[in-house]
Amino acid sequence: MRSMRLAIVGAGPAGIYAADLLLKAERDFEVEIDLFEQLPAPYGLVRYGVSPDHPRIKGIITALREVLDSGSIRYFGNVRYGQDITLADLKRHYHAVIFATGAIRDASLEITGIGAEGSYGAADFVSWFDGHPDVPRTWPLEAREVGVIGNGNVALDISRMLIKHADDLLPTEIPRNVYEGLKANPIEELHLFGRRGPKYVKFTPLELRELGEVRDVDMVLDERDFDVEDAYADEVLAKNKQITVITRIMDKWRSEQVERDAGRLEPSSRRLRLHFWSKPVEVVVERGRVAGLKVERTAPDGEGGVVDTGEFEVIPMQSLYRAVGYFGSPLDEIPFDDSKGVIPNIQGRVRDLEGERIPGVYATGWIKRGPVGLIGHTKSDAMETLECLLEDRETWWRPERPEAEAIPALLHEREVPYTTIEGWRRLDEHELALGEGEGRTRIKVVPRDEMTRVSRGE
Repeated sequence: MRSMRLAIVGAGPAGIYAADLLLKAERDFEVEIDLFEQLPAPYGLVRYGVSPDHPRIKGIITALREVLDSGSIRYFGNVRYGQDITLADLKRHYHAVIFATGAIRDASLEITGIGAEGSYGAADFVSWFDGHPDVPRTWPLEAREVGVIGNGNVALDISRMLIKHADDLLPTEIPRNVYEGLKANPIEELHLFGRRGPKYVKFTPLELRELGEVRDVDMVLDERDFDVEDAYADEVLAKNKQITVITRIMDKWRSEQVERDAGRLEPSSRRLRLHFWSKPVEVVVERGRVAGLKVERTAPDGEGGVVDTGEFEVIPMQSLYRAVGYFGSPLDEIPFDDSKGVIPNIQGRVRDLEGERIPGVYATGWIKRGPVGLIGHTKSDAMETLECLLEDRETWWRPERPEAEAIPALLHEREVPYTTIEGWRRLDEHELALGEGEGRTRIKVVPRDEMTRVSRGE
């Protein structure tokens, strides 16, 4: 075989890194790669899952852009797998496919009342403030008291976006509708809940420090949470440098709180209260809406876990967000593990639900291993999948129509208004120009039809 044609479904970091690594891999045949993405623009969760006030993280786009701009990969945006192009189509035109569709749904939280009006998933809120084209333009920001469940970076991101004054986000790329929504946000108090202690948090020191630097917001902690005897934390977590830094940050906030209580510091207009050793057990509902969160006090079990204490408290609030993890979505004609939210696989080789291998079908990224790990994990994950792909040369599909021009012809025949790399550059320049007109770096275009129209030069 002199040439291989590979399809990759998903143009976020996982899909783009897989393409780049395959192009750089040692091999004795040529490779042609087509990236399919359901959105008109590439980059996945880097564009639609990172808070707009984190431009340094969005700098990852620079590296991804270099891969797409290399000229070695074709990009077909605004193409929905299972609708615009099917598994049968891929088998007819390619030797194999890698699914890199990520995880964009919220994991569930099984507590009474979680489905009440005013209860939301973090992923949906992130999609809104990041200008995802497939979510509503408005978000119900009406609560003065808000709760967030979770102790990871996503919980901090949405807490920061909820508590931050909208004008402080103007230098970022937030769309106009998001700014207008946040500008009207009446929030005064945000409660952040974690079922374990302050030394068990999953967020990074940098994220935590940034939360404390938000203008006109006081960080409030409960001294009870720091008086808990926990031998495991003292012995095991004390060796963790990140936890040491996090402890130092929280100690600073505690000192500032003492100064405020003594009247030596002016109080801010908004407060963010951190609740540790607090296990959510029930959403209090009144007339169908969130009215509070019932939490149970927990205690360390000596092994890094917690035990219940039977001590309960209800925190009043009018809206609640759960940031307890992301979850994958099933794909047409591809096996799916409903309990884990992933495509069943071994080292990226997709298996059916009985464990039998499916030739020609591979997975990488969060849809392969679940929503854990950072960009570095995504690269190593893609490498593992590609090594298996290259080893499986004898079991690849035998496409009937492998010629490159067949795909644009197919999409044209089906009247799919697909976008290209050139189209993304056009949209990118358009968003930058919108921002320049208002003294901002960028203003993101939100409606799908407008994104597509600009990309296609229509």
